Amino acid sequence: MQDFHKLQVWTKAHTLTLQVYRQTRQFPREELYGLTPQMRRAAASVATNIAEGCGRGGPKELAQFCQIALGSASELEYQLLLAKDLGYLEEASYQLLDGQTVEIKRMLTALVARLREA
Repeated sequence: MQDFHKLQVWTKAHTLTLQVYRQTRQFPREELYGLTPQMRRAAASVATNIAEGCGRGGPKELAQFCQIALGSASELEYQLLLAKDLGYLEEASYQLLDGQTVEIKRMLTALVARLREA
C-alpha cells in the first residue's frame, strides 16, 4: 500500500479537478445535467483511480488503476475541447486546463511503465 498524497501525479490531478469544478460553475444552466457533470466526473476520476490504486495490493494493481485514470484523463481532454468550441471556456482557460491534462497523461504513462517493470 502506498500513500497517494505523496505522488506528484495525484497532486496535479487533484489540482486539475478543483480547477475544473471552478470553471464549470460558469457553464450555462442548460449544461447542469450535460457537460458539467461529465467533466467533473472525468476530472475527479483521474485522482480517484490513482488513490484507489494506491490502496490496493501492489504495483500491478496500481498500474491497472493508473490505466483507468489515463482513460479518464483522455475523456476530460476531449470534453475540455468541446467546452472551448461551444464557447463555455475561454481560450486561456482551455490552454491551461488542457496543458495540465496532457502533463498528467504523460506522468501516468511513465508511472505505468515503471510499475510494470517492477
